[in-house]
Amino acid sequence: MNPDRLRSLAIVGGGTAGWMAAASLAHFLRPLGLSIRLIESDAIGTVGVGEATIPPILNFIRSLGINEDEIIRASRATFKLGIEFRDWTRLGHSYLHPFGATGFDMEGVPFYSTWLKAHRQGSVEALDDYSLMAQAIRQGRFMRPIAARTSPLHGITYALHFDATLFARYLRAYAEARGVIRSEGRVERVTLKPENGFIDSLTLASGETVSADFFIDCSGFRGLLIEEALHTGYEDWTNWLPCDRAIAVQSESAGPPAPHTLATAREAGWQWRIPLQHRTGNGYVYCSGFSDDEAAHARLMAGLDGKASAEPRPLRFTTGRRRQSWNRNCLSLGLASGFLEPLESTSLHLVHRGLAVFLQLLPDRHCAAANTARYNRIFASEYERIRDFLLLHYTQTERDDSDFWRYCRALPKPDSLSERIELFRAYGRIQPEDNELFPVQSWQYVMAGQGIMPAQTDPMADRLDPGHVSQVLDELRTVIGQCAGAMPLHGDFLKHNKLLYA
Repeated sequence: MNPDRLRSLAIVGGGTAGWMAAASLAHFLRPLGLSIRLIESDAIGTVGVGEATIPPILNFIRSLGINEDEIIRASRATFKLGIEFRDWTRLGHSYLHPFGATGFDMEGVPFYSTWLKAHRQGSVEALDDYSLMAQAIRQGRFMRPIAARTSPLHGITYALHFDATLFARYLRAYAEARGVIRSEGRVERVTLKPENGFIDSLTLASGETVSADFFIDCSGFRGLLIEEALHTGYEDWTNWLPCDRAIAVQSESAGPPAPHTLATAREAGWQWRIPLQHRTGNGYVYCSGFSDDEAAHARLMAGLDGKASAEPRPLRFTTGRRRQSWNRNCLSLGLASGFLEPLESTSLHLVHRGLAVFLQLLPDRHCAAANTARYNRIFASEYERIRDFLLLHYTQTERDDSDFWRYCRALPKPDSLSERIELFRAYGRIQPEDNELFPVQSWQYVMAGQGIMPAQTDPMADRLDPGHVSQVLDELRTVIGQCAGAMPLHGDFLKHNKLLYA
């Protein structure tokens, strides 16, 4: 065994990111004899972002050996099949970004290319008619995938909506049962090693000193270790993503839970609605340059579909990321690492992904510079791709009804996004980068949903017989419709599978 292996690790900050880190590292590193200590203060509130997730959250849960049904009950979770974007392209318009695959390639021709040519000829219906997840969303239905590879029901792809506070509470119990020590307290001072600038120890308000070989910063926007102690720097992206405020409130459920997140564009931003078992999560993300806080509060409350059950909580943020997510012997996760607004529910994914890459590049006490640099390159790329995907929603809009949307239409685009839009506009093609989070079909749904139409069809689609294509797509649409219709209603699935919190 490496004599310089990590023997101790301290996590600063609880909340969802902190307890995800504690649970994951306790599970995977316990055989190495690593001691893990988490320091948090009950006097410091948590932001509690990440109530809506994307499918990789199931990988995180399963990788820890956690029973999915158990955590659904514990966190009052519901299932999620995608996101509905309402009024983003123009007022009165709506489109879906469903999870999972739509259709299938025919003779090596991508499904979207096949569908696009047939659609231009007027022989087939809308794209989401060929997505089981989209049809299930329209009908309010859900079931888990079945073990029958020839059925569309085999490919059901889902994520969760859950109460982030309850999710963190569950992970805390999981982590503490595996040896993680929680310390109540506030960090007052960070001491660095003079020879290399590594973090040496933390001094708590109680006077206790906590030393460790490695530190994980989950202290939120403040970045207590990564920024205040190590002065890592922050890359500000408000020139691309200008929203800098949010206000969130819980409300009573107004009906059966929908199997999707709703994101509705408003005059100066957008509003989310996330259905849980026991309540609905709501929030309004807005730009302070186009709305004051009082108007944002009124806009949020007017958009609730149930009675508010808590006081609204304001939040201020600067979109962007740390220049280095990993600096010396400190890794930042969650809000300490950066902030991208929750439009595509990526907050917790970035925590999970950060932990997974950290484990792949697990250092010893020297934290080799090449190792750290590799992590930072991976994460810079991941943040930038998600940024581009979010920016796509804002810039490609026809809305001209408010100063905010006129401003968004003129926002500058990174070259990476401009190139992708122009490629899609030419032939409807998306060329994914390595390890890209959002698959090709996610980009196609949002490109098409935001009104970007290819000028030409993919020449490869000319290889296919139009009559045969029309027949296959008609049959596929029929089967998808039958499968969606056979799925139980979302609320019934939760009830009949004993997934409701008792």
